[in-house]
Amino acid sequence: MADVKKGLTYKGAGVDINAGEKVVELIKKSVRSTFTPGVLTDIGGFGGLFALDKSRYHEPVLVSGTDGVGTKLKVAQAMDIHNTVGIDLVAMCVNDILVQGAEPLFFLDYFATGKLEPDKTVQVIEGIAQGCREAGCALLGGETAEMPGFYAPGEYDLAGFAVGVVDKENIITGERIIQGDVILGVASSGLHSNGYSLARKLVEAGGLSLNKSYWDSGATLGEEYLKPTRIYVKSILKLIQNYPIKGLAHITGGGITHNIPRILPKTVDAEIKLGSWPVSPVFEFIEREGSIDQDEMLQTFNMGIGMVAVIDSKYEDEAIELLTQAGEKVYVIGKIVAGKGVVKYV
Repeated sequence: MADVKKGLTYKGAGVDINAGEKVVELIKKSVRSTFTPGVLTDIGGFGGLFALDKSRYHEPVLVSGTDGVGTKLKVAQAMDIHNTVGIDLVAMCVNDILVQGAEPLFFLDYFATGKLEPDKTVQVIEGIAQGCREAGCALLGGETAEMPGFYAPGEYDLAGFAVGVVDKENIITGERIIQGDVILGVASSGLHSNGYSLARKLVEAGGLSLNKSYWDSGATLGEEYLKPTRIYVKSILKLIQNYPIKGLAHITGGGITHNIPRILPKTVDAEIKLGSWPVSPVFEFIEREGSIDQDEMLQTFNMGIGMVAVIDSKYEDEAIELLTQAGEKVYVIGKIVAGKGVVKYV
């Protein structure tokens, strides 16, 4: 039994307030590098203030989204690589609100661990700041929680929250999608942040090593698994500003099979042509080594397509050119046909 006569302390209970303050000091420069003109508060306050420039919008609508990184964190912790999962966290949130036409304004994060390790924590948060810079939004605030006894040593969890804005008349819903429209697929950077329970199971069941390379590129399996999720904000916003985009789908959990139907009217189907885009070697490796059925792959992983745009066929060439100039790899992966609101593979 603890000797309470000596006096219990918060630090003795496992929470080091000084370590938390050290983290705040170390991340100030990175966080401030994300600030945009709308930010009214510095890091360290009880809440973040952001002033919306209403002059830019006729009828501004706020769009919010929250997400995490999932069990990809297990790979980061096993590899002791922590500077990329923050990018994943931002990407998963901003890409989600982007598909409704929203420009991300600001982001907040939640970092929780059993014992705060300042250097590791700073790496994670610097990754979040990098993601915010790529998305053009401010890291407005966050929470670093030290929870002894709740997480195993070396473990941490991440969650995030993004807020964006779009003019009400420009909200993208998918309701204008009709038969004959073209489906463009924008390439992913790898697994992004979905399907890791299966991807990690393959390592365990197949006796594979995260530290071994299975490709000519020389990248290890762990490095391939940890490639950060691509942030599409700047390129897709350019597309939206130049062409009447009818629908956008972020290809996350559920893959192409279950994400495209989220934007389809019930009168049409998305006819996806398999082989119309190059499937990343990591997906071929997972499918082969795990003897995984193709349908299972298509409803679990993004299979090389991270974002889908549906447009009128007359804008096809121009849209591809714009996205290509913005640094994206783009493919015509299908078309809209009469149907009931599902994906069909041909």
